[in-house]
Amino acid sequence: MSAQRIDWVDTAKGICIIFVVMMHSVLGVEAAAGETGWMHAVVAFAAPFRMPDFFLISGLFLSNVIARDWKLYLDRKVVHFAYFYVLWMTIQFAVKAPVFAGEMGAAGTLEFYFLSFIQPFGTLWFIYMLPIFFLVCKIAYDRGIPWQLMLGVAALLQIAPIHTGWLLVDEFASRFVYFYCGYIFAPQIFRLADWARERIGVSLVCLLVWGLVNGGLVYLGWSALPGVALALGAAGAGAIILTSVLIVKMGQLDFLRHFGENSIVIYLAFFFPMGVTRVILLKLGILDIGTASLIVTIVASVSPMILFWLIRWTNIGWFLFKRPQWAYLSGTFGRKRQAQAAE
Repeated sequence: MSAQRIDWVDTAKGICIIFVVMMHSVLGVEAAAGETGWMHAVVAFAAPFRMPDFFLISGLFLSNVIARDWKLYLDRKVVHFAYFYVLWMTIQFAVKAPVFAGEMGAAGTLEFYFLSFIQPFGTLWFIYMLPIFFLVCKIAYDRGIPWQLMLGVAALLQIAPIHTGWLLVDEFASRFVYFYCGYIFAPQIFRLADWARERIGVSLVCLLVWGLVNGGLVYLGWSALPGVALALGAAGAGAIILTSVLIVKMGQLDFLRHFGENSIVIYLAFFFPMGVTRVILLKLGILDIGTASLIVTIVASVSPMILFWLIRWTNIGWFLFKRPQWAYLSGTFGRKRQAQAAE
């Protein structure tokens, strides 16, 4: 894999993580204020492709590791994410516990905490879902299930109106197809990136057409319709790939690549600065809702990186973003270096 290709993948992840933070920031500000701002239109425009692209990128390198023995695979693709989910779910829960206790009492709060081990908690549902996707793909691979069958079932699940109220079921049905496409169609995706790199003008025209179609369907309220949502998710993922390649080609916005390299850092830690900034700005009441939402998005995106840089500088607190040795399955810690690139 060339460094240039890795650059565009990281840039795509950077774009996605900013859109994810933006969604939570904007909707949180608007819910607290009881009104919408101009940033709401940006969040709505990104809704069809924000998570599909994130999951597609997450599946891109699965073919490099899916043939591993089960123990190493489980350590890298299940235990890895389980550690961060439990740690940060507990941190988030501790921060919000006083509010929960006031609403449901001590017993209800404790029950809610344990329920979060089977019902993904808050913003962390993406970290919860990834190991499940990795497991399903590994089982299908080992059992020789044809990829065409897997892809067909995944597409049908996405199209079907599955709304059980259980995040684990609903999000699996809605998102697995994109993760699986990233895994199965990785060679074609990288060829698309190579194509875009050599055809900047045509790529820009494609992005313009996509933007008009995506925005038009969102405006008409049709973007979430069965079939339409699947098509827009796939098209939007392609658009982010083209955009990322063009950004790298032009040598601009390098911070997006850096954010993408550390997307898990931002995803895990953005909730606290987001909440604090939202409360401060709304109490001050000097900004319109859209501008306040933008500032909350910026602070929530940058603050985790500042925390990460402080940890690197002081060498204290690595457990927040790197698994300690005790959190590895027995016999797998020493094999970390050879598998690190695929995590």
